[in-house]
Amino acid sequence: MEDALLKALDRGGRLKASLVEARGEEAVKTLITVKDGRVEVAREGFDSGVGIRILAGGAWGYASTSKTDSASLEEAAEEAFKLAKAAGRKIKKPVKLAEAKPERVKVRWKFKVHPSKVPVEEKVSLALNLSRSLLEADKRVRSCTVEYMDLSIRQHIYTSEGARVFQEKVYVWLRANLSAFEAGVYASAGEEAGASQGFEYLNDERLEALKDRLAGRVKSQLEAVLPKGGVYRAVLGPSVVGVFAHESLGHMAEADLALSGSILLERMGLQVASEHVTIFDDGGLEGSFGFLAYDDEGVKAGRTVILEKGVVKGLLHSRETAGRLEAQPTGNARAESFRHAPLVRMRNTFMAPGDQSLEELLEPVKFGYYLKSLRGGQVNMDGTFQVGVQEAYEIVKGEIGRPVRNLSIGGNTLETLTGVEAVGKDFELWPGRCGKGQTAFICDGGPTMRVKSVRIGGRG
Repeated sequence: MEDALLKALDRGGRLKASLVEARGEEAVKTLITVKDGRVEVAREGFDSGVGIRILAGGAWGYASTSKTDSASLEEAAEEAFKLAKAAGRKIKKPVKLAEAKPERVKVRWKFKVHPSKVPVEEKVSLALNLSRSLLEADKRVRSCTVEYMDLSIRQHIYTSEGARVFQEKVYVWLRANLSAFEAGVYASAGEEAGASQGFEYLNDERLEALKDRLAGRVKSQLEAVLPKGGVYRAVLGPSVVGVFAHESLGHMAEADLALSGSILLERMGLQVASEHVTIFDDGGLEGSFGFLAYDDEGVKAGRTVILEKGVVKGLLHSRETAGRLEAQPTGNARAESFRHAPLVRMRNTFMAPGDQSLEELLEPVKFGYYLKSLRGGQVNMDGTFQVGVQEAYEIVKGEIGRPVRNLSIGGNTLETLTGVEAVGKDFELWPGRCGKGQTAFICDGGPTMRVKSVRIGGRG
């Protein structure tokens, strides 16, 4: 593939393009779905191809092909050049790229057992056993779905500036959802596990802990009380804090969205949250689901400070957004596959821990709520949010009390973060998949924290 990529670069150069990028990939993927103890999907597949991105006339053109011979890549380069020139005739602001060091590296992500070396029968058995154990965990469980995925990618990024980046990436991922019903009360719970590691990541201990958390979650919902609507003090667990960091703040920090009107760009250097709040986006956490040694422009992926003690410090950039805002690229340009042009995307987005124990966080709360796990909901670019909570408890006189079901929270992100009173010394990262027209593997998380107020709602 390397010789063909060089031919594509050469063809783009002869067309007088300002920049030519060729991103070649060879991917092997396994997908398994087990529903209620029966296998619904079990398939393995191989995919390969090259995406060619060309900057010409101040605009981008992008073309991809699943053929990796020299002639096909030269043809794709010509098509990308034509698209760039056509777009350049209509563009109002020519693309300006920030400088980036042309890296020449080979990176192999760390793993013990490569997923492609594990028989598909063993992967199916893993999903089946987890599904059956969840169905047997509580007689009130009615349904359970387990999804398994592994993905390994050999990626080459070549540019006309001289970058030659090779990465061998490995991911494993699993999601389990179950539902239960008793006496007119419906309960559901879901959780993901994922890492940039080998098959060894999904060991028996990890799967047993996941099963126990999900079974405990639906059990507490079936026996829970309904919430009292209103504005209350609350303690938020790491997975809830992570959703705030990612959904509510992280997307606003993606520079392409910031340029389209997110509320962070106009607040650079200003205090927008409590001094207890420091938030990072970091691609360099090896083994995490959001790990990224180099982004899909070949830029080294490091740590970016979004908020530092409540002050807006930085945004997440591609070379293009960094060029527009006269900033440094941050290694956040990511593409789902060779079929897609890179977008600004998060990696591992999290709040930094503090120094308080859970007991110290709970102690001042006379009555409020302890929110451990979110269900999903709506977060808007103006900072407003409305999300459901799948695991919550009352806090009464500084102690965790009865479980609560059908609880939702709403408010404004920056107002909520301004009301952060204290931050715990614990820390957790949770894997997920983020959609923005393309799917990206990410993590989010942080410590437990206490907020002054959050609006509690719910339904019977």
